[in-house]
Amino acid sequence: MLSVAVCDDNVLDCCHMAGRVKAILTERNVPFSVREFFSGKELLQAFGNFDLIFLDIMMQGMDGMETAQFLREKTFDRLLVFVSSSREFVFDAYDVEAFCYLVKPVEEEKLKRVLERAVKKLEAAPEEFILINKERQRKKLFLKDIYYFEIRGRVVSVHSKDGIFDYYGQIGGLERNLQGKGFFRCHKSFLVNLNYVDGYHKQELTLENGERIMIAKRRWEAFLNEMLEFMKKSGGIV
Repeated sequence: MLSVAVCDDNVLDCCHMAGRVKAILTERNVPFSVREFFSGKELLQAFGNFDLIFLDIMMQGMDGMETAQFLREKTFDRLLVFVSSSREFVFDAYDVEAFCYLVKPVEEEKLKRVLERAVKKLEAAPEEFILINKERQRKKLFLKDIYYFEIRGRVVSVHSKDGIFDYYGQIGGLERNLQGKGFFRCHKSFLVNLNYVDGYHKQELTLENGERIMIAKRRWEAFLNEMLEFMKKSGGIV
């Protein structure tokens, strides 16, 4: 199901845009849910697992650009569409990785194209996850939410946004299964998600959550090469 948020401090504009989105998705038989928010603060307070957010820029209090920055800081990594009566913020939108920029009044065909592109993009990239056994139950952990794996004997600890989860396993097999998915084994005991690497030097790397992970001396060159390739693919280097 496509989860959509529409945020605009003009109540009529917000409701109107939400109605148009609903009509287009209904016409295309796309399962959806749409929620309306009338300020950036309200959207941030109710922040959930939205796939797509339509965000007005010129709002009272916290404007759309500030709201978008806070969303990205909250690790919102899905699609942001800015809606504005002015074109002057187009280049600022790139700083928060906007999916699209629509100028009011939004033409129907343009809105339809944006929604079609968004649905295709989201369908083409399903969220990958691993299943672990915890307390006789199966637990699903999405790769995008995992900071790193730590091995202690036969116990693998998954350090994620939702906490730390332990299970019995082998890091070697895990490393093979995660090859090409943005993870790198920087030390015999650690397998890190390169998405969250904030800085590094020869002895250790720092993650966005502030944790520090050791880098084995013999893995330093391989780490640099892997990080460079990852940044190229992720748009970090042009």
